[in-house]
Amino acid sequence: MKNYSEQKKHIDNIIGEELPAITALSDYLADNPEESGQEYETSRKIVDLLNGKGFSTEYPFAGLKTAFKASCGPDNHKYKVAVLAEYDALPGIGHACGHNVSGAISILAGLALKDLQDHLDADIHIIGTPAEESDGAKCIMCDQGVFREYDMAMMVHLYDQNQTYCTLNGLASFMYDFRGKASHAGAAPWEGQNALNATQLMLHGIDCIRGCSRPETRLNSVIFKGGTAGGSIPEDAQLETWIRFPEYSYLEKLMKRVDNCAAGAALMAECTWEKYPTAAVYKSMKRNPAGEEAIAEVFGELGLELNGNPDALFGSSDIGNVSFECPSFHPTLQLVDKGIPIHTREFLSGVKGERAHKAIEDGAKLIAYTVAKIFGDEEKIKKMKAAFQSQSID
Repeated sequence: MKNYSEQKKHIDNIIGEELPAITALSDYLADNPEESGQEYETSRKIVDLLNGKGFSTEYPFAGLKTAFKASCGPDNHKYKVAVLAEYDALPGIGHACGHNVSGAISILAGLALKDLQDHLDADIHIIGTPAEESDGAKCIMCDQGVFREYDMAMMVHLYDQNQTYCTLNGLASFMYDFRGKASHAGAAPWEGQNALNATQLMLHGIDCIRGCSRPETRLNSVIFKGGTAGGSIPEDAQLETWIRFPEYSYLEKLMKRVDNCAAGAALMAECTWEKYPTAAVYKSMKRNPAGEEAIAEVFGELGLELNGNPDALFGSSDIGNVSFECPSFHPTLQLVDKGIPIHTREFLSGVKGERAHKAIEDGAKLIAYTVAKIFGDEEKIKKMKAAFQSQSID
């Protein structure tokens, strides 16, 4: 298997052999969704499958009970590749994110690549990354330096379009806690300091920011607490705000401006305030044109049309943080008809059945072919690494 063509044949054979078991896994996950951070049976089922296929697993991994790291063989090659597997579900609508299919794709790709490690001089690790929809396990792993040892990381997300990359929005979410003073709203309102007023003033300030921000800015807020009785001046109120922007440097500016709204609102309402993060900060995706070129070639080899607009905003994901640690790729694969958005019941209806099973096969080939194409060619590796080093870190 010295050349790329022979490696592709090997990948195809392994995928053909393993596909029934992996599609069964995907269907099981669809029928038994577990929300972010609660993927106990899901992760155990995946780990048991990998152990049975010759992988050694570290489970739990990175201090996360539902995360894992799987490797096969001596683990002593020149390069290291992380195939990222997501498998958490959404509250109320299960795998409307398609993570059952995406996770299955990564598992199947890892199985298809494990016997090519010597030929590619690359260790293939499958990293189970839970809680993408909430706390972002990848962010925690990045903070621990997990991905700094890798030369490449890749996964596939399901979508209504085929794209070599997608544009991720950076995301920061914070709870703002305002503290005032309670008093009788009818007898002595002047003795009170209204914390609910502070949240209202902060919301108005955030609304004003939109008019003087770049058009990609997204600011969304919810009042979580605003008092307990109409006859009392609220002494405690809470506002959660989600701040999004595709470039991390501008996202930081927006965070400071939102903090200014909180400070101003507290001053006007004569309250105190503090904030705390409700999830890790999700960074935007650091692009890598050299690697994306290889992915585009593989789409062509698979006969899959690139039929999307990768520059349109896709959403937010913790793989953005990984892309600042090593060259990382997050292509999308069409699972449903165009126009059906993710995180909907219409998308959920597509995560099982023949079309989903075909997506698992195609997605696994997309990852495995791309890894073989890049790591079978030292020039491609150099270009990918150079592209990673040359990109700004905004």
